[in-house]
Amino acid sequence: MTVMAVLAIIAAIAVPSYRRYLLRAHRTDAKAALLRVQTAEEKFLLQNNAYSASLTGGVGAGGLGLSNRSEHGYYDIAVALTNVGGTPGYTVTATPAAGSGQQDDTDCATFTVNEQGVATVLNSGGADNTGNCWRK
Repeated sequence: MTVMAVLAIIAAIAVPSYRRYLLRAHRTDAKAALLRVQTAEEKFLLQNNAYSASLTGGVGAGGLGLSNRSEHGYYDIAVALTNVGGTPGYTVTATPAAGSGQQDDTDCATFTVNEQGVATVLNSGGADNTGNCWRK
């Protein structure tokens, strides 16, 4: 009985700790996807003198030829064109995919990067948490 109680206590500590570790590890899927889109956008700009608003369309059709889901499927990826002061740009956003389990990562809920390479991360409350979530 004592052994069972000790095992239960260890499991109660270890399982949540492991889950937090997995959430942190899966954040790299979002960062890698955003950097992949950023690279594709810059290549598209060099070839077409404009950024693309389409992730999934073929390059010949004005798209980047990428998926709207991160490589391991933990995040949905979206791109939006911007125009600030007449300067064209884009913002790429990664949000947790439904059913991926990353919705539980409330500390790092939304990852973004823009054409200038400025990366930001917001927690589930909308507060900036870039320093904790996007470490280089």
